[in-house]
Amino acid sequence: SAVSRVLNKVKQRKTIAGDEGQELGPGGLIGRSKAMRRVYRTIRKAATTSATVLISGESGTGKELVARAVHYSSVRSSAPFVPVNCGGIPEGLLESELFGHVKGSFTGANETRAGFFLTADGGTIFLDEIGEMAQAMQVKLLRVLQEREVMMVGATKVRPVDIRVVAATNKDLAVLARVGLFREDLFFRLNVLSIEVPPLREREDDVLLLVHHFAAKYAKEYGLEPLSFSDGVLAAFQRYDWPGNVRELENLVQRLVVMSDGDVVEIPDLPQHIRFAVPRNETVMRSLAQVELEHIRNVLAAVDGNKSKAAEILGIDRKTLRLKLKAAEGVGNGTPVG
Repeated sequence: SAVSRVLNKVKQRKTIAGDEGQELGPGGLIGRSKAMRRVYRTIRKAATTSATVLISGESGTGKELVARAVHYSSVRSSAPFVPVNCGGIPEGLLESELFGHVKGSFTGANETRAGFFLTADGGTIFLDEIGEMAQAMQVKLLRVLQEREVMMVGATKVRPVDIRVVAATNKDLAVLARVGLFREDLFFRLNVLSIEVPPLREREDDVLLLVHHFAAKYAKEYGLEPLSFSDGVLAAFQRYDWPGNVRELENLVQRLVVMSDGDVVEIPDLPQHIRFAVPRNETVMRSLAQVELEHIRNVLAAVDGNKSKAAEILGIDRKTLRLKLKAAEGVGNGTPVG
């Protein structure tokens, strides 16, 4: 109804202006959606123990932020948090990087160097992209998790370590373990506590909070005036599926802050794939009239409501466009558009 549309616009404006207050979770995580509140509850429980945590979720969802929240909410918060990208280190170097090496243990080992595990002693080591680790290294990691001791490359004695291990993956390790691509015993050892970070498309209530946060962050960083966003832009943000998740949203807002010529972001300022995004809750089970109307509205939004320009793009005259828009309410009721 018209009333509900107005109320929704008021809510959008309040949210983007921060009037409702950003709901901060552990470690400064932003979000008040049900999905994120579940994450917060698990983080708080995980923080009370030193049990190993496995964080799963799509790329760009903020798995490292969740890992940091676990660490900095725990009694280990004053000790090191050491992030390691397992997929970014060549297989031949990973053992030395993780466990360290002694001088002369291999060509180029000109000095003894502690690895990430010893650096993280007393704190937390975050093993990102754990699913990319080769099976030979998985065996060695399993031993470290079981024995809580590290053997540096080239050393003759083990060294005990007191660490909390948090691992993360964007793959389904249970499936990989079943087909032999990841060690099942290591999966069970890692999956003591599990946290599933939801994709942004399942956090619709958080999209505008994040837009406001990133807009304020980058305006301050670049010494610029804060941006505001038109109702059409806010609707487009909520309609879009965000396949790149929070990372994609942050990159877009940063670009808008830098590139915007005015104080208000309008529909034409958005990338085309976001302007014309099909609402995430739509399905293919729509009438031709509904699809047509959606396209007309998208074109109108892209030209700032200029009906002459919209009619030209659509290949119809203004009178036909007016008739189709007039029949819009009928589409909502299931009757055909003329």
